[in-house]
Amino acid sequence: MFTGIIEATGNVKKIEKNNTNIDITLTCPFTQELKIDQSLAHNGTCLTVVAIHENEYVVTAIDETLEKTNLGLWTVGTEVNLERCMKLGGRLDGHIVQGHVDTTGIVQSVENRDGSYFITIVHDDNLVTVPQGSITIDGISLTVANSEIGQFSVAIIPYTWEFTNMKKIKIGDKVNLEFDIIGKYITKLLRVQQNGL
Repeated sequence: MFTGIIEATGNVKKIEKNNTNIDITLTCPFTQELKIDQSLAHNGTCLTVVAIHENEYVVTAIDETLEKTNLGLWTVGTEVNLERCMKLGGRLDGHIVQGHVDTTGIVQSVENRDGSYFITIVHDDNLVTVPQGSITIDGISLTVANSEIGQFSVAIIPYTWEFTNMKKIKIGDKVNLEFDIIGKYITKLLRVQQNGL
């Protein structure tokens, strides 16, 4: 379980094909604190640490993960948003995030609004957002500013822009999306009622 509050960014150091999976070697400011088998969100995708070598660690992305996320587009040098799982009894500063990416979206526009940034993302999933609801973009817990069928917009404060990999985002980029878990349950229940299932 995560909160969507990014702890730090890391950098991809090596990518190795392993049958249909890939092993990704990264480095980050807290590598020395990691443990093997630990869950760590990478751009919102929960991956397990499988090896640690000095200041680098390794995670494996399976084929299903590569199909549902933007991890297959990573190259050596890619900057990645990182968050360790939340501690029981700690503050929930963002929102409830599972680290299970629902789909990807495409950045349609990026506007600099005198220091803050307004980003619009389109997606073809049947999940919905609501204004002032929560959405996770590449692991970042954000508030929905505008919402329409198949697209939504978020406003980014300067701190989030600079502290995460958002500062590198551009039109046409593919981003990982995890919709709010409560909204997903409500949507599912409504569909079941409508279809009589």
